[in-house]
Amino acid sequence: MKEFFKNLFLYLSAFVPMYFLVLVRLVIEILNSNLSFNVLNTINSVTLLLLIGLGIFGLVWNVKISSAKTITIKIVSKTNITDKHFLGYFSLFVFFAIPLDLSLVSAYCVYVLVLIMIGIVYINNSLYYINPLLNLLGYNFYDIEYIEEGCSQTKAAKIFYRGELKIEGRVYKVKVKNEHFCFIDKKNS
Repeated sequence: MKEFFKNLFLYLSAFVPMYFLVLVRLVIEILNSNLSFNVLNTINSVTLLLLIGLGIFGLVWNVKISSAKTITIKIVSKTNITDKHFLGYFSLFVFFAIPLDLSLVSAYCVYVLVLIMIGIVYINNSLYYINPLLNLLGYNFYDIEYIEEGCSQTKAAKIFYRGELKIEGRVYKVKVKNEHFCFIDKKNS
């Protein structure tokens, strides 16, 4: 059950930029008197603030607090594939956040249902590496081949690393979220 909540919060973190865009739009519309501060807009604001908070908590939990297994690896090859996932997902934010009129109950219901459907696909297919918030925070997403310490077999994984990943003569400590997705914790030279 703990893993389910970690995955759910990681999913919520992927949408923090979108929640923020929608919240900014809502606040600007209320400040410009284009919307009134009614029950639905209050619920929207509170929900968005809650989702932002839960998303940030989920990211911190998965990246910093997680008691995931840590292994030592030497990276044999890397491919930065951040752009293959980031732009497609971020365009979803713009498409979804900007024109949607959340002051209408029907639009709000559609918004919630779309988030639920995307969440089901995201969690069921382990799409944790598609997280624009991590990209905005400076993490890059890599497909790597590596050799685990004490082993000679080459394995593959998807990793997040803050900054540019250097592989020449370096050994890394990696927090393994699952068999195919992890965060590089720190490096050993």
